[in-house]
Amino acid sequence: MVDIISRRDGPRPEDERLRRVIDANRPTLNRMADHLTNGAWSARKQQPAATGPEPSGLMIHTARASTTTEPPKPFVRIAVNGRVSVVDSNTGRQMHHLGDIRRRDGIESFRLATRENGFFSPVDPDLATALSTLDGEPVRGRDGERALIDAIGVRLQL
Repeated sequence: MVDIISRRDGPRPEDERLRRVIDANRPTLNRMADHLTNGAWSARKQQPAATGPEPSGLMIHTARASTTTEPPKPFVRIAVNGRVSVVDSNTGRQMHHLGDIRRRDGIESFRLATRENGFFSPVDPDLATALSTLDGEPVRGRDGERALIDAIGVRLQL
């Protein structure tokens, strides 16, 4: 057996009956809504508060820090987690990630950021050639870190 359902013009009879009941009881429904929402139901129908004058012209604001016109002042930084990077002292932003200080067999050594050392984003080829002699260089304590920073600074002419 097949039921043929055809579309009819206008709303269904049950929808019309419900609409008439709601319209007949609109004042009661509004009072209940105001009671439940502490008056917010009626307040939404009020005129919106007058706003101040709109600014003329185009105002664009980004949440980023302002850009400086000064040339960058790079320095080498070794972070607490062992990342060795070149950072701009004006903005504090990282310019280059040079590598990491990694512990292997109880010895900490500098590992240059190359694909051979397992880095996904290798250092620039020019920097890699300048720092290739430091790859695998042991780093012993704070004095070793200071010596590594000085050696990188000399090779990169910072």
